[in-house]
Amino acid sequence: MGVGRGYGKVILFNEHFVVYGVPSIVSAIDKATIARVERAAGAGWTLDDRRPATPGYKEEKLEQQRDSIDRVLRAAGVDVSKVSIRITLEGDLVAASGIGASAASCVAIARALSEEFNLHLTEEQINQIAYEGEKAYHGNPSGVDNTAATYGGLLWFVRGKPIERISIRRPVEIVMGNTGLVANTEAAVAGVRERRQRDPARYERIFREAEELAYIARKALLDYDLRAVGRLMDRNHELLQAIEVSCKELDFLVELARENGAYGAKMTGGGLGGNMVALTPGKDLQDKVARAIKREGFEALMTRIG
Repeated sequence: MGVGRGYGKVILFNEHFVVYGVPSIVSAIDKATIARVERAAGAGWTLDDRRPATPGYKEEKLEQQRDSIDRVLRAAGVDVSKVSIRITLEGDLVAASGIGASAASCVAIARALSEEFNLHLTEEQINQIAYEGEKAYHGNPSGVDNTAATYGGLLWFVRGKPIERISIRRPVEIVMGNTGLVANTEAAVAGVRERRQRDPARYERIFREAEELAYIARKALLDYDLRAVGRLMDRNHELLQAIEVSCKELDFLVELARENGAYGAKMTGGGLGGNMVALTPGKDLQDKVARAIKREGFEALMTRIG
């Protein structure tokens, strides 16, 4: 039996903008999906998905998941017409929108295949196979999710360029608040593309500010100026609102986190549902913000970045 792991992720800056070559800052989180692959009699593949999940997520994503697994198998060169496999997914990463669940599963499956079939895949090959799997979920993925799921850590990501690690003084606590809404990232990306084509001048101004913001945010992280990082997260959320990928539930959670002392907060991931992220240095502040989110009936995940 082959076993593989893929990390969840949180995008701190510039989801959506990253599709167009704008730098993004992303961090893996300490929650992961575990895949187990074992050979079985017959042909084809079967799936036992035991991951914890937002209600409705697995059902909504089922067709995309099947397509994704087929793509991962093809990219890895595993021919299930000749050998049957059983795939089991589990772990402590909740299958939800905005947390890199699909990328984590693609990476985990690729690693498990490599171990079971002695493929000796490199990390870059794992990343590329996972990227192929992500196409089923996102259509035209930026590659940021699978990169974080593969490599872990805090990363500076520019599409088509080598990743750069960002080293900060020490890990910092965050809270992720889950709207409970299952988002369609492919539709969100398509919506941005259509609106950008209709008003290119306005979108160019927004994209230019997002790019400048990323460089300032990287310096603030390196300087460990967390107040500045928080303010920049707030502004990044406003830019994401401007391109119409937030929603009232995300905006509510963002404002709630700020009211309870978060240094900054923003939507994270594809938007139109899914998760928001709040910067909450220190265990006391992290607990306070998480409690506030839970009091309003939403799920909160406490983790760290860096």
